[in-house]
Amino acid sequence: MTPAWTLVGGLYPFAAGAMMLNVYFASLILGWVGMPILSPWAAIWAGVLTGGPAAWIYARHLTRLMVESDREPEEA
Repeated sequence: MTPAWTLVGGLYPFAAGAMMLNVYFASLILGWVGMPILSPWAAIWAGVLTGGPAAWIYARHLTRLMVESDREPEEA
């Protein structure tokens, strides 16, 4: 099932923000083992780049749930 692009576009700002926070916090945790910590601007750009695929995956999940809820209930 392919999600509607309007759904993906509506979810994109939230997905980009969530991915930005995930990338930034992951870099903070990896900083404990010697990895470089990302600047907030680098984390924003990572969120912009990874927000699209995350929004598409979540929109596909929501589309599947909508199709499932529209089905007629099965007789017992």
